[in-house]
Amino acid sequence: MDAPSLLHRNHHARAESGLLDRGGRPAWALHGMLRQILEAIDQFAPDAVLFGIDDRSQSVRETAYPLYKAGRAEKDPALVDQLERAADLLDALGMLTVTPPGYEADDVNASAATWAEEHGWNCVLVTSDRDAFAHISERTKVLRLITGGINGSPLLGPAALRAMYGVAAENYLEFAALRGDPSDNLPGVPGIGEKIAPFLLSEMGSMRAVWADIDHCGGATLVATIDSYCEEVGRPRVGAAVLKKLATPEARERFEFNLSIMAGRTDLDLGLRPDVPGSPGLLPLDAERVLRVVGYLGVPSTTDLALRVLTEPPAAAT
Repeated sequence: MDAPSLLHRNHHARAESGLLDRGGRPAWALHGMLRQILEAIDQFAPDAVLFGIDDRSQSVRETAYPLYKAGRAEKDPALVDQLERAADLLDALGMLTVTPPGYEADDVNASAATWAEEHGWNCVLVTSDRDAFAHISERTKVLRLITGGINGSPLLGPAALRAMYGVAAENYLEFAALRGDPSDNLPGVPGIGEKIAPFLLSEMGSMRAVWADIDHCGGATLVATIDSYCEEVGRPRVGAAVLKKLATPEARERFEFNLSIMAGRTDLDLGLRPDVPGSPGLLPLDAERVLRVVGYLGVPSTTDLALRVLTEPPAAAT
């Protein structure tokens, strides 16, 4: 689960409630995050849950690209306070949080999907960030948080992703690098938008094949492929125009740079130890711990929900 994503969404959705914890500190985003965590666990009944946390002290991507995420509004101090307390809350519950030095929750998502693939597990990434789409596979799905909460959000697998964007899951990262990402202040490749990019990738197989065709054949296969498609759908030929846009050094540099910034780390040590009973991240959790930690937020209905979905039910009387 992408904890910062959940916190941001719930801060904006619940700020008017003004909820404070029993210590008098802002808690509406933390409470909303926890509610959605509980709803997701209730829906998917996972064996383990882990949370990605952004490293707020340093950023490898910002070092490489100082304009990374430039232009975003300054965070509300109340949100910052709750972002800084999120890991402590989740750790206190007995959950597993991962704050990778210099990296982000997106990188934890990438490593979690890789871990699931390598260990034969199924995985659901819970986030509002489209970057997670790059990790969709037969084993990994993305619950894309939108307005409507956990139950109203789409669960995306390979078929749904192709229906949305016209690209195979394995091509999504290249598609994103071509399109760019305004939220991260990453321009796309000029002249290659959301209509041309899926077609390039589906017909040519990958951008590696596109660059190879340009380097070794002058883009002849690319032009022929695009023009053939245009004829089939009754559109003017644009193959030569697309080639001209892609053949510039700047186009390839922009694509490769975006790829380097967007690609998530897949080799983080998540600390997940499913062979060690009671280790962080494994469910169920200790009931007294859940009662104490969730109870501190001061919302009895959420405490009751947490006890129901996070702990073992009491043994039946004999």
